[in-house]
Amino acid sequence: MTVVIGFEGSANKIAVGIIRDGEVLSNPRRTYITPPGQGFLPGETAKHHRGVILTVLQEALNEAGLKAADIDCVAYTKGPGMGAPLVTVAIVARTVAQLWGKPLLGVNHCIGHIEMGRLITNAQNPTVLYVSGGNTQVIAYSERRYRIFGETIDIAVGNCLDRFARVIKISNDPSPGYNIEQMAKKGTKYIDLPYTVKGMDVSFSGILSYIEDAAHKLLSTGQCMPEDLCFSLQETLFAMLVEITERAMAHCGSQEVLIVGGVTCDLLDFLPQMRVVFNLFMLNRRFCIDNGAMIAQAGWEMFRSGHVTELSDSWITQR
Repeated sequence: MTVVIGFEGSANKIAVGIIRDGEVLSNPRRTYITPPGQGFLPGETAKHHRGVILTVLQEALNEAGLKAADIDCVAYTKGPGMGAPLVTVAIVARTVAQLWGKPLLGVNHCIGHIEMGRLITNAQNPTVLYVSGGNTQVIAYSERRYRIFGETIDIAVGNCLDRFARVIKISNDPSPGYNIEQMAKKGTKYIDLPYTVKGMDVSFSGILSYIEDAAHKLLSTGQCMPEDLCFSLQETLFAMLVEITERAMAHCGSQEVLIVGGVTCDLLDFLPQMRVVFNLFMLNRRFCIDNGAMIAQAGWEMFRSGHVTELSDSWITQR
């Protein structure tokens, strides 16, 4: 049996997970949470990660009931993500791999989400909608590679939601997207917002600029409530995502949709709107947000296929 430990820290979550042949043995994490109205800066996020990563590592080993000698491979997030947090994780992963005498594997963060989704849901060959704070893509597997069929041409959907949350001072605990979703459930009035779909690509910067500019005027004049803005923004963004996913499914001839990434939890109520017949696969909150087990699972797949990252190649990339 192959046991892989995975380190994730591409954004505001630091996590360590351990996988043994498809079984999640442990998956602890910590989240860096900033005050309402503020985002998380790379340097401060990295400082948070440095302060807790060894504690999380020990928790992962204890929870799994394993020791260093039981680990076959060390995987870490190579990118994409925020530079400073990625470097923190890469340094720890390199150090651990050398101390333990284990091979090292740099994992693509996006592939980590997809492979974890395939493991948990047993989806065979899905069209993947990957939605998170830093990424928005429609992906499918074709000719031995994951191919991007559509994506945002500017900012990610999660980033759009996060930045809107700062405008109206929505709490970052547990996450801006979750709190927007709860407020949206109380919204009753739909505000017309820009809707930008270009083929299988989407654009969110225009809708964000519009609502940033209009929010205070609409709220101060009593034309709507904050809940109405949350409802309108969420409806518009998710309708755009449903449209491009549906189009990609038609292009690929797929009957399966796998949704991965941190924004997944907020999309569940929207996907039944899709007009095609499909099998929908989604992860629960434990696995859809960034976690160490997804990096370990992608690393497990790579390691079993003969891949290893040489120390000289164990850099990181934000892109």
